[in-house]
Amino acid sequence: MGLEIVKPGVNINFIRLRPWAFALSAILIILGLTSLILKGGPRYGIDFAGGTIIQVKFTKEVKADEIRAALKTLNLKEATVQGFGAAEEHEYLIRTKVTSGALQRTAEILKKVLEKKLGEGTVEIRRVEMVGPKVGKDLREKALLALFYAILAIGIYISGRFEMKWGTSAIMAGVLLGVVYVFSLLKVPLSLLVIVAFVATLILYIVLNLRFALGAVIALIHDVFITVGMFSLLNKDIDLLIVAALLTIMGYSLNDTIVVFDRIRENMRKTTKESFPSVVNRSINETLSRTVLTSGTTLLTLLALFLLGGSVIHNFAFALLVGVMVGTYSSIFIASPILTALERRGFLLKKQISYKKVKAR
Repeated sequence: MGLEIVKPGVNINFIRLRPWAFALSAILIILGLTSLILKGGPRYGIDFAGGTIIQVKFTKEVKADEIRAALKTLNLKEATVQGFGAAEEHEYLIRTKVTSGALQRTAEILKKVLEKKLGEGTVEIRRVEMVGPKVGKDLREKALLALFYAILAIGIYISGRFEMKWGTSAIMAGVLLGVVYVFSLLKVPLSLLVIVAFVATLILYIVLNLRFALGAVIALIHDVFITVGMFSLLNKDIDLLIVAALLTIMGYSLNDTIVVFDRIRENMRKTTKESFPSVVNRSINETLSRTVLTSGTTLLTLLALFLLGGSVIHNFAFALLVGVMVGTYSSIFIASPILTALERRGFLLKKQISYKKVKAR
């Protein structure tokens, strides 16, 4: 007999809690968007913004102001100093937008300047990374497209698996890719292009009545928005490692959502009298033990990475921590309740959810 965190027969009315869940999500998303707007977008790391980053370690306590004073003699463009890791480690990140070849010797010169001010043997250069502005822009655009294509592929998979509409979803994907291609020929900024593509995707899901895909994709966008918003609120950098974390979060959240959707489909086969909202609510309760157990063990692992994994993967572990918590929440309170919300507004007509057709599958 398997381990059960939640006892069988539990009947929490998640559908009734839907308005509160939607309100909470709206508040979190608005806070994140407000922060992004006020700060002019996400705070990009060197990978996306371009520039140079130098990590230095001191053998004694050093204040950031002392480092800034030493940097003034080097004439570095828009140099910033930021603490890195635990305070007792005395490590700092020095960032600058300069990416010229002269920076190959910058680390050595910086070390000499700091040691002259702070004492011989007190400074260690841990790493130097440099990314050109054009490379950073290309990486940023490719990261945006990766997120869009991942969500599009997920929509196709969900539509095919749960609604047997492989052809419809494939046609929709072709239309969207065509739109992206045409807009790219018109030199539309990629950020605007991706936003247009996301909006067009959601509209097509509604028009084509791809209800399960719509619920899953809205939940995924919800997870990404909240995670990115948290990074903006806490002034954390977004780089390639964080994009990898976002894609991982999407996969985890989708897996959780699919488990609930599978149970909804199974329960629809078993009954013809129970209302659709009741089927959805019962399905969430029946998978609740599995959801809590899986998410709990995953969060324990991520918490260990976050606390003990070191400063290099600190932001990556933080993104996964936030994403797994939000992804678990969205599979229960966003993806499945959206199906019920659409059904009550006529998007899910009872004829289209014919139990006979579902049973025939």
